[in-house]
Amino acid sequence: MSLTLNEEQQLLKDTAREFVQKNAPISHFRELRDLNDDKCYSQDLWKKMADLGWAGILIDEEYGGSNFGMVGLGAVLEETGRNLVPSPLISTALLGASLIQLAGNENQKKDLLPKISEGKLTTALALDEGARHDPLNISTFCVKKEKNLVLEGRKTFVVDGQSANLLIVVARNSEPNNKEESDASRSMYLVDPKKPGVKITKISMVDSRSYCEIIFDKVKVNEEDRLGEQNVVGIIDDVLERAQIGISAEMLGSALEAFDQTIQYLKDRKQFGKPIGSFQALQHRAAHMFSELELTKSSVQGALNAIDENSNDKSRYASLAKFKAGETLNLVSNEAVQMHGGVGVTDEFDIGFFLKRARVAEQIFGSSDYHLDRYAVLSEY
Repeated sequence: MSLTLNEEQQLLKDTAREFVQKNAPISHFRELRDLNDDKCYSQDLWKKMADLGWAGILIDEEYGGSNFGMVGLGAVLEETGRNLVPSPLISTALLGASLIQLAGNENQKKDLLPKISEGKLTTALALDEGARHDPLNISTFCVKKEKNLVLEGRKTFVVDGQSANLLIVVARNSEPNNKEESDASRSMYLVDPKKPGVKITKISMVDSRSYCEIIFDKVKVNEEDRLGEQNVVGIIDDVLERAQIGISAEMLGSALEAFDQTIQYLKDRKQFGKPIGSFQALQHRAAHMFSELELTKSSVQGALNAIDENSNDKSRYASLAKFKAGETLNLVSNEAVQMHGGVGVTDEFDIGFFLKRARVAEQIFGSSDYHLDRYAVLSEY
């Protein structure tokens, strides 16, 4: 398994870095935060990303994508992570595109995937229902009542749920108190967020991104709205691992940028007539961060390759990457704020944004503790 990018992958990464630096500096994120828009991202910027082909990186060519693979998407996510760029890349280009391509029938693929590739359709996965990531703990159900399928339940911490044109809802195939059917049986449904009975409430988080709670109150759906077969637990697990690795790549980018800004500050800030970076104690802390970042790079790159190569160990790689990225971003963002001193927590400096993003991103798709435990179980400890 190679831990370096080939020529095409490196070109994509370089293009992404140039595009993000020009079109979405951190001042762009600051402007979006101050606008307090429910979408929490720029539709014009998303259209430009789609025009570059980023929305279709994981989609087959016959449906308008490039099928460039997870390594390609990971390179893009790393660069957007450097500038904290809010976009539907994970919720749509990764989660939505993967779920539809892996689980959808031919009609669903032909209808939805080209729209995603063109940037005309955004999606959100409605999965978790509790305070922590627990994909097996599902109470939302969809059962037949009279002539219709009826969806009932509640989803929380839905990433980009307020701005999505289409919700992908995971539900049980029986009511929670029905013990005649397997608790493991799950289906996915394509739900228009404007349907009667769908209530969406924004959840405000410190990273100023888009999250929401969704209540489904006797929402009528058709059999044609079902995505995939009657039980799609295996596909959901596979796509969640892609998402865990994708957000790990974004977190790596954020950690690298926070580190670079901190090193520059250590060179510029003077105390007692010397740059504070000349003090040995700060050098030791910077060296520790550098070492952890190198380990994280290898973990994330290995996980991205594992998906593209369909490795038998991809589940372990996914948890390793998410654990390591979460730990490293927390370390670097903490140290960055501390080394900046009091100004690090003021709104005048950008460095505090990385600490806020670290606290939320570490929880998405499972915290570091969740993935440490999952890695141990998968390794039969």
